[in-house]
Amino acid sequence: MTGEAEATTVRLSTTSGVWAAPGRLNLIGEHTDYNDGFVLPFALDRRAIVTARRLPGASEWRVSSTREEAPVRIAAADLQPGGVDGWAAYVAGVIWALQDAGFEVPGADLSIDSQVPAGAGLSSSSALECAVLLALCDLGELDLPVSSRPALARRAENEYVGVPCGIMDQAAATLCREGHVLLLDCRSVAMEHIPFDPERQGLAVLVIDTQSTHRHSTNEYLKRWHECQAATRSLGVPALRDVTDLDAALGKLRDPVLRRRVRHVVSENARVLEAVDLLRHGRLREIGPLLTGSHASMRVDYEITVAEVDLAVDVAVAEGAYGARMTGGGFGGCVLALVDDAGVGPVGEAVMQAFAGSGFTRPTVFVARPSQGAERLG
Repeated sequence: MTGEAEATTVRLSTTSGVWAAPGRLNLIGEHTDYNDGFVLPFALDRRAIVTARRLPGASEWRVSSTREEAPVRIAAADLQPGGVDGWAAYVAGVIWALQDAGFEVPGADLSIDSQVPAGAGLSSSSALECAVLLALCDLGELDLPVSSRPALARRAENEYVGVPCGIMDQAAATLCREGHVLLLDCRSVAMEHIPFDPERQGLAVLVIDTQSTHRHSTNEYLKRWHECQAATRSLGVPALRDVTDLDAALGKLRDPVLRRRVRHVVSENARVLEAVDLLRHGRLREIGPLLTGSHASMRVDYEITVAEVDLAVDVAVAEGAYGARMTGGGFGGCVLALVDDAGVGPVGEAVMQAFAGSGFTRPTVFVARPSQGAERLG
């Protein structure tokens, strides 16, 4: 013995384990991801947790969820787009995408428990996808680089589930770091981790879940995507992130709806980059007007807000928030508000009173803290 502690390597089991991936809060940058733009999300400390074990020799996947009454069995024949629907489609989509990429995916028993509210705009679906993807990669010892996992999870959602989302949600769930926001260029997938610690400046990001459940599967989300595609064709650019002269672009578009959509995407990209510049210089409070401006753009130009989120934003700002905005795909969901620590209780209470007075369902509130991306827990 030398008196020094001997180093030991703990080898985790490849036959069973527990994995987790977080929901995300998009600080700013809404509906810019599928337009090849910029986004600024961070990971929540609320996660989807997958407990899984291999099924030796099996070509099936048994999936259960604490949120669902009945388990689902996914057979090899189901691994084609449309083969599984409902919540289990996100699991089947990951298996399909892995197989389509040439990986031999082990049969498994997967038990899911999620702390991420469904339909709240916090990306519960990507949390599920990315936790399942990490579990299957570890169980099968699949050589899929971490940097490549967001694109594969996105493909599962785009092509198997049928939701034309960008890559932001999957990138945030996989790659975010504790105490940081993730600046993501959704075209090149170049990224930068920007320090973001509101508590050190006496601030908090208050999340108001309005309980107005959004649904990305509605025609409105798809409609916005198609409108943006139509605008890019009319303007002759690869994507709306390539519009450098907004006034000139608006002058080329006759359709007033397309003009509004373009104005939102182009101005939102600018707000993201301005927010990043402020955060790099530690000027966190000064991003408040950008948050509120983002919400106004979503309300007027992109037309994706509803009465509950508009009320939450208006009340939060009136009660002293530096800024507030809806976060997520829209048509309901959550609002974030940048407030002083001392304002968490008063702002939350004022929003609850306003909702009661308007006859809306009582919202829930919590403070969001930038957390770690997907990881193995045991």
